Amino acid sequence: MQLVNRMSDADELEEIRQEKIESLKAEETGDVAGKSGAAPDEPIHISGVDHLQEVAESYGVVLVDFYADWCGPCKMIEPVVAALAEETDAAVAKVDVDSLQQLAAQYQVQGVPTLMLFSDGEMVERMTGARQRPQLEQLIQQYS
Repeated sequence: MQLVNRMSDADELEEIRQEKIESLKAEETGDVAGKSGAAPDEPIHISGVDHLQEVAESYGVVLVDFYADWCGPCKMIEPVVAALAEETDAAVAKVDVDSLQQLAAQYQVQGVPTLMLFSDGEMVERMTGARQRPQLEQLIQQYS
């Protein structure tokens, strides 16, 4: 059983390495995804500490949603978060606080939903609790 986990961890690390290599190559040619406004149209599900940092550094503006499946307000803002990913230039990332407890602790998330906005790899805004779409759109626009 442990061997299988090590293999999947190794595979995951290799995948992250390949993504980073591609990101660096794109940066060298001036085609950085987030810097050119080409963020994914769907939320990115974060798999660990390094993955969140990589996403935050890969895109100009990143809205991170720390959520839990059992959280009512998290479920209420889920469609808003998905729409922001599709309709804005910002990348949207989702962090499941139950499966990534260390990451939530690292960012001092004590309540869900907690939304953080990263600009150029640095956290610039932090909000706890559900927010309305216009407020989030305005915040994204402020840093875009």
